[in-house]
Amino acid sequence: MTAPVLASTRAELAVLLADARRAGKPVGFVPTMGALHDGHASLMRVARERVALPDGDRGPVVVSIFVNPMQFSSGEDLDRYPRTLDADVEICAAEGVDIVFAPSVEEMYPHGVPAADREPDGVTVVPAPALADVLEGAVRPGHFRGVLTVVAKLFGLVQPDVAVFGQKDYQQLALIRRMAGDLCMGVEVIGAETQRDADGLALSSRNRYLSADERATALSLSAALRAAIAAGPDGVQPALDAAHAVLAEESGVDLDYLVITRPDLGRLTDDFQGEGRILVAARVGTTRLIDNLPIQIGASTGAAGGDTTKGDN
Repeated sequence: MTAPVLASTRAELAVLLADARRAGKPVGFVPTMGALHDGHASLMRVARERVALPDGDRGPVVVSIFVNPMQFSSGEDLDRYPRTLDADVEICAAEGVDIVFAPSVEEMYPHGVPAADREPDGVTVVPAPALADVLEGAVRPGHFRGVLTVVAKLFGLVQPDVAVFGQKDYQQLALIRRMAGDLCMGVEVIGAETQRDADGLALSSRNRYLSADERATALSLSAALRAAIAAGPDGVQPALDAAHAVLAEESGVDLDYLVITRPDLGRLTDDFQGEGRILVAARVGTTRLIDNLPIQIGASTGAAGGDTTKGDN
């Protein structure tokens, strides 16, 4: 197991990628905020597959580890968010990552960092489209402006051919795909399947905040999604009713939203039939969790219920 090379500055990263660029090798990229787990490791494996070359060689895989302050509003868990760089590098090494880019806040934001809930003053940011104002964006105003800004910066520094994101953050994935396409960034954005523990809980860096009792309560989120999927053939409202019935049995779930949308997160009507997406967000104790799954509404014309790994730009 070879340890990846650690870069903390833009200049160091450029030097480490220079040989691959000269050789015309593809670059794979997995942006993260650290506190890595098996879900992140699965993204690294997808990236490695996508930079494989016919001769058995492959291009480099870069993982960034940066807790982005711009996507946290005042009072959110920025200071509490786990920083576990040494353990993160070990996971990257086990997955054959070549470069870990772990910059400081000053390196990424040399002119200062606006919080998610403040208008930027003298700092260039990426404005988010209307899709950023619903669901997560409605609960966390300005959050996606921070996400898109840091991802745009990272894309500019790494210049990847492919970038892999998890489908658990489904709205984030949709917005990054939109940005990459609208701004002609030349990167293929891939959505990789959500990884789960054996009990069904979606893997998340925030799961470590849950007590044993809270974790048991949190299982109701994935259970609610599965109940909705089972009721999906009966229509949108029966599917939502089935999910709400599961959540109603758990007193420790403070629901932010539970919705069924089109796969592109567009609204659908009560008589909609076809494949959609069901998304849930809730607080369990002091920990906010999100989850989602594809759902077939009405008569099925094919298999539904599995996440996909292929994305577009």
